[in-house]
Amino acid sequence: MNRSRTRLITALSSAAALLATAGCGAADMTKQASPFAAPAGVKTVTLSVQSWVGAQANVAVAEQLLKEELGYRVDLVQTDEVPAWDALSQGRVDAILEDWGHPDQEKLYIDEKKTIVRGGDLGVTGHIGWYVPKYWADKNPDVTDWKNLNKYADELKTAESGGKGQLMDGSPSYVTNDVALVKNLDLDYKVVFAGSEAVQITQIQQFAKEKKPFLSYWYQPQWLFNEVPMVEVKLPEYTDECAAKDPKDIDCAYPTTPLQKFLNADFAQRGGDASAFLKKFHWSEKDQNEVSEMIASQKLTPQEAAERWIERHPDVWKKWLPKN
Repeated sequence: MNRSRTRLITALSSAAALLATAGCGAADMTKQASPFAAPAGVKTVTLSVQSWVGAQANVAVAEQLLKEELGYRVDLVQTDEVPAWDALSQGRVDAILEDWGHPDQEKLYIDEKKTIVRGGDLGVTGHIGWYVPKYWADKNPDVTDWKNLNKYADELKTAESGGKGQLMDGSPSYVTNDVALVKNLDLDYKVVFAGSEAVQITQIQQFAKEKKPFLSYWYQPQWLFNEVPMVEVKLPEYTDECAAKDPKDIDCAYPTTPLQKFLNADFAQRGGDASAFLKKFHWSEKDQNEVSEMIASQKLTPQEAAERWIERHPDVWKKWLPKN
């Protein structure tokens, strides 16, 4: 999702070049220079912004507090999940505030290159799964078991799903095993990508308005559950052995993941108050959803949403300040 901040214009031009070089996510990206040069005497910090609204909420609140309480200039760079790791290793960004688990990148950049360090728990637990609307599950309770999904494939056909049931996904850049799951569980479905979280939300809202059935890749925490109650479909139980398989052979549910922060290693040591603040940044799912809903549903700018949350919750954020 795009963010209308003056400072972001410069960052996005840099991000375009970054994505061109980092799109495959496989190269060693440790030798690049940062596109941001701080003027003399100006304290700066650069944050990665991923496309989903929860990640935007984290960054919006952190940005406001870094500026207003600690006196930093904050630059933002929009990146997809894997390129964000490359950017962090390069020093093009100083921090990722919400990561859903990238073991290959952790091994390369934390264990081997030592260009990235762990920044601690965000305080929010993430879970990806398949969901159906509660109004449909109430009428068809067996739809919440994957073994019964083929029974409902005809009800879930769309123009895009080619005669099969539609499993709606969001952005192709998100972590997803859905194509493999459909194949390995022998389901009569086709994964159809909406293209972005925003488009997927609009589609879910439209289905709900018309009380139509749908099956969707979705995740928690997410404010949309407040507007469109959904029930998770039980997939085969997650195991570490299943997760270790080749991606094309995955045949189990997604894990439940305590969401993590990561810092550029040099920034973690030399980032002063900004580094200390980001390490202490820790809030709840309820806090994140409050900001996310103001952005996505109430149509406030991220800055406006952050300002409102900060005004309401000094008891939470004052604990993050480095002197406390």
